[in-house]
Amino acid sequence: MTTSTQTAQEPEVRKGLYGVIADYTGVSKVMPETNSLTYRGYAVQDLVEHCSFEEVFYLLWNGELPDAEQLEEFNLRGRSYRSLDPGLIALIHSLPTDCHPMDVMRTAVSYMGTKDPEHFTPDTDHITHVGHNLLAQLPMALAMDIRRRQGKNIVAPDPDKGVAENLLSMVFGTGPDSPASNPEDVRDFEKSLILYAEHSFNASTFTARVITSTRSDVYSAITGAIGALKGPLHGGANEFVMHTMLEIDDPAKAADWVNNALDSKSLIMGFGHRVYKKGDSRVPSMEQSFRALAERHDGARWVAMYENMRDAMDVRTGIQPNLDFPAGPAYHLLGFPVDFFTPLFVIARVAGWTAHVVEQFENNSLIRPLSAYTGPEQRKVVPMDER
Repeated sequence: MTTSTQTAQEPEVRKGLYGVIADYTGVSKVMPETNSLTYRGYAVQDLVEHCSFEEVFYLLWNGELPDAEQLEEFNLRGRSYRSLDPGLIALIHSLPTDCHPMDVMRTAVSYMGTKDPEHFTPDTDHITHVGHNLLAQLPMALAMDIRRRQGKNIVAPDPDKGVAENLLSMVFGTGPDSPASNPEDVRDFEKSLILYAEHSFNASTFTARVITSTRSDVYSAITGAIGALKGPLHGGANEFVMHTMLEIDDPAKAADWVNNALDSKSLIMGFGHRVYKKGDSRVPSMEQSFRALAERHDGARWVAMYENMRDAMDVRTGIQPNLDFPAGPAYHLLGFPVDFFTPLFVIARVAGWTAHVVEQFENNSLIRPLSAYTGPEQRKVVPMDER
């Protein structure tokens, strides 16, 4: 039996806040015991099959799915922000072409904050305004960054297209070979955005909530979230997945690669999850889209490699893929450069981040955990000539 004295001397420390319930949320619910995820009470698989990304964005913000009139109003307002900012264009073109695209996304959000005269306004309506602005501007920033690195001109946004189709057209153009011209490609890409849109108190979302809890502005919260998402243990994993698959190259070598990595205790990205222990609930939907893209874009090699790596991991460890594993090759088949996979994650997760920023703002308590000190006991400073 643990006494109060022992408890005081040996505090329970949950490294990484593992298992700690930090707050209440009505935005999403992760249920590892049933391998399921809901957004505002709707199973994510149900949303993927029946809703657009804009409908899901609206749901995360407002708690209910929109009717036709509400969706039209939401889309009209959001698309009204799709104007190319000359300052943002100049800023992006001034950045090194060898910098990571996530640095460009982070810098773009900081820039947007400097242009907003009411950026420090503590108001839910203003947070909504910023959310619309981010949803409009960040896809343009991502597309500009891709095309400037390829020596191509900017493709202007189309106010009549949804987020997914608009982004694809700004990156790849609107020619017959562009995924933007294939409704099935657009839809599979849109499904990935829905799956990436929200996932409770993950590292980047919690970062956004911590910043919001200090009563800082929403641009600061999103900038911090992007910084957290850049890390390979969080959002950067989908890039590492594809780099690994490109390195393996031959599906017949995939199992040996996995076994060698496990033998050398190397980290294999795209497998396992901090919350899910029986498999990521989002994987079946993303895998379906990945397989469909592979059928349309001569991607049988990537499907075979995916299956061989998955099976080898299962045999050796029982660890299952997470969302990043099928998303990586899916984005590759669409034609996105590998280093831009995580910025695509940003486009989707803005929905969840801003929903959590609003929730934290409306029910705020400064997030300030304690720590267990392990340094030396209190001591006196020894004068310089006596050290």
